[in-house]
This record gives sequence, structure tokens and C-alpha cells, in this order.
Amino acid sequence: MKIIKAQVAVIGAGPSGLLLGQLLAKQGISNIILEKVTGEYVLGRIRAGILEQGFVDLVREAGVVDRMVAEGEVHEGFNIAINGHCVRIDMKKLSDGDSVVCYGQVEITRDLMEARQAAGLSTYYEVEGVKLKNVTSDNPSVTYTHAGEKYELQCDYIAGCDGFHGVSRPTIPAELRIEHERIYPFGWLGVLSDTPPVSDELIYCKHQRGFALASMRSATRSRYYIQVPLSDRVEDWPDDAFWDELKKRLPPEAAARLVTGPSIEKSIAPLRSFICEPMQYGNLFLVGDAAHIVPPTGAKGLNLAASDVATLYKVLLRVYKEGDKECIKQYSEIALRRVWHGERFSWWMTNMLHNFDDMGSHDLEGATFARFMESELSYYLASQAGQKVIAEQYVGLPYEELAPLDTRS
Repeated sequence: MKIIKAQVAVIGAGPSGLLLGQLLAKQGISNIILEKVTGEYVLGRIRAGILEQGFVDLVREAGVVDRMVAEGEVHEGFNIAINGHCVRIDMKKLSDGDSVVCYGQVEITRDLMEARQAAGLSTYYEVEGVKLKNVTSDNPSVTYTHAGEKYELQCDYIAGCDGFHGVSRPTIPAELRIEHERIYPFGWLGVLSDTPPVSDELIYCKHQRGFALASMRSATRSRYYIQVPLSDRVEDWPDDAFWDELKKRLPPEAAARLVTGPSIEKSIAPLRSFICEPMQYGNLFLVGDAAHIVPPTGAKGLNLAASDVATLYKVLLRVYKEGDKECIKQYSEIALRRVWHGERFSWWMTNMLHNFDDMGSHDLEGATFARFMESELSYYLASQAGQKVIAEQYVGLPYEELAPLDTRS
């Protein structure tokens, strides 16, 4: 078995693992990233691209912001439509000047991959049999096979950035994990097309036929979603059927502007809320989807992963620059605080904007829930104070700092 060493082992070469690796490398903290699939497969994952300012600032600190600045679109507002009537949420005005950036996750990942390669940093793709060992000791390690050869990566800390189905979370003993989960009774059918967006800003649509979202990747590439039953298959939705249904759910003026075309990607994503507590076990730290999943309604998935990265980055900087190993105990508490806020916001937006047929539209419980959600949405959209609550959460709550050295108990 070949022995290799790094200060930090990063499991997973998605955007959170790559961003953490780049930030650490900028500070002279050695790291190696392990990924079970190919780089091409990672880039093939079509995901969201609405980025909070905190995420953008992290990418800037990592030195990989140039193309995002050149090609990303700054959004100062977004729209919520209720059965065709639009209300614009002015994020910049309502959140003291904050905004979000529309820049596809694939592009972020590509930028980070290229920056890592240019810096000569080590990433092993197509690794097999990854096992995390001795994570509660001072000498954790990761064993794996790459290109037919067995390796042991000896390290100080392990960042589990390997997603919901990765090996990191199951490494925490089941009796020490508390897992919270909510499975939603519908999915999002998403279509990517090389057509101009129907609007310069996102439109979230609550409609009697079901939820819809008009989003974008660039000035020439659009991303649209409609709510569908979990029993539906992609094959049930040829392009013409998708466009026809989308038009029915969009506000009339937006539907009139809709440019249709062949889909270049089409998929159905189930929606779930999931949180694992704690997010740390010894010297193993869970990051992003390894610890939490949010429904995409609030655009929080990638952004919560980024806030995890920000917290872990601060922890490791203090460990290596100030010799303070006690600070690692703060990671899970700080990360989970923001995760729960993001999960609650995503759950809230999902409840208000979707139709919940599983609760029964004709019985008292289902009808009452639907009316409560209609009232909730109407209340928040009708006043500037209510819109401010939505705007502040959509642009992202501030990142929490570590406790100062001299105030910890």
C-alpha cells in the first residue's frame, strides 16, 4: 500500500470540496481531494446557480472569481406570481444593498477545477473503496484504490464533501446521529434549453395547476421547472407538453414572451428536507449535501454548502495559524445554526408556493392547510415588512464568526 500525506483530506470534488481545497491551498494548508467519479461526470450534474454574496466573496478569496464577474448576472430582485399576478421582491432595497448572482453550478465547478489544476494541486478521480479510519484520533486516514493501486492518505482532518450518498456521514456511528427528514409528495421537472430567458429576473409561480419557476443560466440559456407528481417519468413529458404546461402556469405577459426550443437536458428531481446532527465526529467534518439537503425553492442548497465551507475554513485557519485545536468544537454548532435557518426558509417557501395534493384537496385538513398557505403568502407579499423578511433570507443571512479565543468557556 502506497502512503501519501496531506494536512486535510477532502472527500468529494464537487463545488464545496473544490472551494475548500482552493481556500486552504491559498493559505499554505496542504490538501488532497478524492472523488469516486470522473471529472466529466461531476461537470455533468446540472444544478442551481443562484449565489448569495457570501458565496461570491468566498470564491473571490479563493482567487477564482474572474469568469463569474465577467459572465455572471447580478440580480437585485425576483418575482412571485400568484395565479398570474406578479409581485417583485426588491432584494437590494429591502436588504440594505445586497443582491445575488446568477452563475451556473457547472461553471463554478469548472472554474475551480481549472484553478486547482493550474496550481498543481492533487485530485484523484475514479477512486474506489474509500474508507475513513481513526477519525476520532489525532491520526485519521483514508484508504482507497486508484488505478489499481491501494493508497493510504494520512492526514490531520477529513472534510466530508461527498454528498448525501457518500461514505462520510455513515462513518459517524448511527447511535450518535440524529437525522431529520421530510419527503415532499412531488418533484420538479426541469428543462434546460438554449433559448433566451422569459424574464431578466426569476419568477416563482404559485398556480392552481401547480408550482412553476422561470430561471436562467445566461442571456441565451434558460432553466424552467414545473411541479409534477412523483409518479411521473421524464418520458411522460415530451418537450411540447412541457412548454404547453409551463405557459399555463406563467403570468400571461411572461407566457407571451416565452421562446421555446429543444431541451438539452430534462430531469425530474424529488424534493426533500434532510439534516444530520451533529456535523462533526472527532476530526471528521460533514460539509454540504453530506449533512443536509434542502428543497430548491429557496435557492439554498449550494449556498448552505458554501457557509459550511466558510466555517470549516475559519476553523482550520485558526488551528494551523494560531495552534488553537479547541476551536474545532465550534464547527457543528455554528454550521447547524445557519443550516436550520436555511432549511426553515426553504420549507416555508415550498409550503407557500406548491400544491400539496397528498393532504387531500377535498377534505378539511387539506383544504385548511391550503388556505393557511394562501393567507401566509398573501400576508407577506402585501407589506414591505413582509417582503423584507423574504428578501433578507433570500440574499442570505450573515456568516457567523468563531468565538474569540479569550471568551470561550
